[in-house]
Amino acid sequence: MSAALEADEMTQPKHLDRPGQPRLAYFDRPGQGPGVMFLGGFKSDMTGTKATALQDWANENDRAYLRFDYSAHGASEGAWQDATITQWRQDALDMLDQCTDGPQILVGSSMGGWMALLAAMARPDRVKALVLIAPAADFTESLIWEQLPFHIREQIETEGQWLRPNAYGEPYAITKTLIEDGRTWSLLNAPIPFDGPVRILHGWQDKDVPWSHGLRVLEQLTSTDVRYELSKAGDHGLSTPEDLKALVDAIESVSG
Repeated sequence: MSAALEADEMTQPKHLDRPGQPRLAYFDRPGQGPGVMFLGGFKSDMTGTKATALQDWANENDRAYLRFDYSAHGASEGAWQDATITQWRQDALDMLDQCTDGPQILVGSSMGGWMALLAAMARPDRVKALVLIAPAADFTESLIWEQLPFHIREQIETEGQWLRPNAYGEPYAITKTLIEDGRTWSLLNAPIPFDGPVRILHGWQDKDVPWSHGLRVLEQLTSTDVRYELSKAGDHGLSTPEDLKALVDAIESVSG
């Protein structure tokens, strides 16, 4: 393969066609296993710092790697108004089932941590380990709904949505459907049945997903091989060179 063609393949995503469901955009590369699959956060996409840093790491170390956009995110199809946790969970499972081979390490960032946990529970035979970055399990309830003032909750209940201000761009809808559907996949009030290695990375300065939320995930996991690493200087992004090194170290620690 020419260098120009290889470069073009890395800038033009592939697409997973699914009858009756949005097409999903993704990048993947073959390589040594276990494979690494990156699951991004709420309103983020596969061009983010962590996803692309892991792409560079996979290229340099000949590791199998996949990153993708959920429905209604990034280069994938889908309408935001229709988005639900059920849909994003299915997106993750379809990528795992149809676009990866062999044992996988799921690397889940923020909402992606919730999706990684749900995928591991659904496919315990495929998921070797989890690396969770500020895992936002149950965030639709505990980090959105429970934090909203009464008048906004009432607006969601009566009008079906509320436009949430966004520091990074245009406001976006928090729909009643999203909140109600999220309750279907609640994890933090019962044991989370996954017994493989788990590494949790969190920032003390995280203003979106408090570090204590990561401890709730740790508490509910049935695995005894769980390590929680707290960066005192870290924020929600955990994307500094030091943070990225910690992420790679965590992946390598569960790769054996």
